[in-house]
Amino acid sequence: MRRKSTRGLPIDLDDRTSKAGLTAEDRLTHIDEAGRPHMVDITGKPDTFRMAVARGTVRMQPATYRLIRQGGIAKGDVLAAAQLAGIMAAKRTPDLIPLCHPILLENIDIEFSPDEKTGTIEITTTVKSSGKTGVEMEAMTATAVAALTIYDMCKAVDRGMKIDNIRLVKKSGGKSGQIELE
Repeated sequence: MRRKSTRGLPIDLDDRTSKAGLTAEDRLTHIDEAGRPHMVDITGKPDTFRMAVARGTVRMQPATYRLIRQGGIAKGDVLAAAQLAGIMAAKRTPDLIPLCHPILLENIDIEFSPDEKTGTIEITTTVKSSGKTGVEMEAMTATAVAALTIYDMCKAVDRGMKIDNIRLVKKSGGKSGQIELE
C-alpha cells in the first residue's frame, strides 16, 4: 500500500511493517486501510479494570536538589506543583495525544523518590480506571508533565537539568492482561 506523506514523500506501509517484523495482526491500529489515521472503535470491548505505572527521572546539580528539599526554590513547593501538574495532565491526555480516547480516570497517584547522592528525583505515576481502553498514555503523560514542571520551576538555578527515561513500567487489564516491563 503506497500513499504520500504530508511532506509529499511516498510511504509504503506494507514494507514498513514487514521490515519491522510485524504480522498483519500487529499492524498499527490507528491507521486505516487507506493509510489515514482513525480512532480505534472500542464500542464492542467489555469494561475491565485497567492500571498502568510509568516512571521517569529528573537529573540535577546537588545544589538544586538541596534547594528543592529545603523549600528554597523561589517559585514555591516544587514537588507539590509537579504532582498537581501531573494529575492535571493525565486528565487532559486526549487533548494532547491525537486519537487517544477520553476515559474516566478513577485514581492518579504520583510519587517522588529523591536521591541526594545521585542528584535525581524519580517520578512514579500509577493510573487506574475501569473501562474499555488502557491508561498507559495517561500514566506516561502525567510523568512527563511532572518532570517538565520540576524543570520549569528550577531552571533559573540549574539550566543543565535532564529529563530521562520516561517509560511504561507495568500495565494490567484488557486483552493483553498483565505486562511487567521492569
